[in-house]
Amino acid sequence: MPVFPPLVLWALGALGVVALARLIAKEHRRINEELAAARADPAPQAVPPANGKLKRDPQTGIYRPQ
Repeated sequence: MPVFPPLVLWALGALGVVALARLIAKEHRRINEELAAARADPAPQAVPPANGKLKRDPQTGIYRPQ
């Protein structure tokens, strides 16, 4: 004779599925809220130099606008 009747096992499985579905839905809402906040406040765009030419600084090796 099994330790747990099959109906009890099915009920525990169903409760586990419901708990997992609730957890996934909660995470889904949290991630969507983060994405909505990121879309509402976009990052500032870099402004390219007016002439678009760069000159290499020989001391540092960094390219700077002319």
